[in-house]
Amino acid sequence: MAIRKKSTKSPPVLSHEFVLQNHADIVSCVAMVFLLGLMFEITAKASIIFVTLQYNVTLPATEEQATESVSLYYYGIKDLATVFFYMLVAIIIHAVIQEYMLDKINRRMHFSKTKHSKFNESGQLSAFYLFACVWGTFILISENYISDPTILWRAYPHNLMTFQMKFFYISQLAYWLHAFPELYFQKTKKEDIPRQLVYIGLYLFHIGGAYLLNLNHLGLVLLVLHYFVEFLFHISRLFYFSNEKYQKGFSLWAVLFVLGRLLTLILSVLTVGFGLARAENQKLDFSTGNFNVLAVRIAVLASICVTQAFMMWKFINFQLRRWREHSAFQAPAVKKKPTVTKGRSSKKGTENGVNGTLTSNVADSPRNKKEKSS
Repeated sequence: MAIRKKSTKSPPVLSHEFVLQNHADIVSCVAMVFLLGLMFEITAKASIIFVTLQYNVTLPATEEQATESVSLYYYGIKDLATVFFYMLVAIIIHAVIQEYMLDKINRRMHFSKTKHSKFNESGQLSAFYLFACVWGTFILISENYISDPTILWRAYPHNLMTFQMKFFYISQLAYWLHAFPELYFQKTKKEDIPRQLVYIGLYLFHIGGAYLLNLNHLGLVLLVLHYFVEFLFHISRLFYFSNEKYQKGFSLWAVLFVLGRLLTLILSVLTVGFGLARAENQKLDFSTGNFNVLAVRIAVLASICVTQAFMMWKFINFQLRRWREHSAFQAPAVKKKPTVTKGRSSKKGTENGVNGTLTSNVADSPRNKKEKSS
C-alpha cells in the first residue's frame, strides 16, 4: 500500500500589487460610506462633517464689494473629521498612481530593488509636489500675495480663510497623514522607516503649526517655495533612472536648494521678526486667534531656523560624501580601468542620493558595504 507523502508546499505569498490593491479597495469602501451617507437625511448631518469644510462665516457685502457677500472659514475641532476623510482619498489616489502608472513603468524598465523603491517614492512625491505647487501658486496670484508682500503680516491674525486656502491646508494635512499607513502598504524597509518618519513629522509639525497659529499666509508661501525645489529633485531622479547620463538636474537642484533655504529664512524673519513685532495688537487672545506675543514669535523663528539648519547640514554631508566616494573610486581607476570604475562610482553616488535635505542612505554607499562584508 503506497503511503502518500504530506505536501510540503509553502502557502502562496501575496504579491505587493495584490496587497496594495486589497487595501485600496477597503479604503474606497470606507470613503463610499461617507459619500452615501449624504443621500439619507438621518446620516447626512454626520457625513457632511467629513466631506465638506466646516466653520464658514458669511460676511455682508461692503462698498468695495457691493455685488455679493463673501464666505470665509476658520478652523475648529471638526476639521479633524474632514482631514480623516481626505486622508482616505489620498490613499486611493496613491494606489491609482502606483498601479496604473508607476508599476507599468517598473515592469518595462526592470529596476533593481533599490531603484524600484526609490523610483516609486520619487514618482509619488513628484506628482504631489507638482499639484500642490501649481495649486498654491494659483492661490498666491488670486489673493494678490505677489503684488503686495505686506499681506504676509498685515491685519494679523489671519483667522478667516477663503475656501481655497482652507481646503489647501486640509489637503496638505491629509496627504502627510496618509503617508503613515503607506509605510505598511508599500512594504517599506525597516531601515528606511526612521528616515520616512522624520520628514513626515517635520511636514506635519510645520503645516499644522502655521494652520493653528493663523500664519497661513506665510505658510503658503514657504510651502510653494519648498515644494518647487523638492519637485525639481524628484523629477531629476526620475530622468536619471531612465537615463543614467542625465545629471544636470541635480546640479540645478543643488543651487536652488541653497537659495530656497535663504529665501525661507529671509521671509520668516521679515514676517515674524519685523512685521508682526511692529504690530499694534500683541496680546495673547485665544478667542480671536491672536498669538502675536514675543514667546510665540521666538518659538516660530527658532523652529524654522533649526529646521533649515538641519536640512543644510544633511545637504552638505550628502554632497561631501558623494564627492569623497567619487574621488576615492576614481583615483585607482586611472591606472587600471577608468571607464568601468568611473561608471560604477557615478551610478552609486547618484542612485543613493535620495534627498540632501532630510535623507541620506549612508548604508548604501560602496565604502560601507565593503566594511560590512569584512
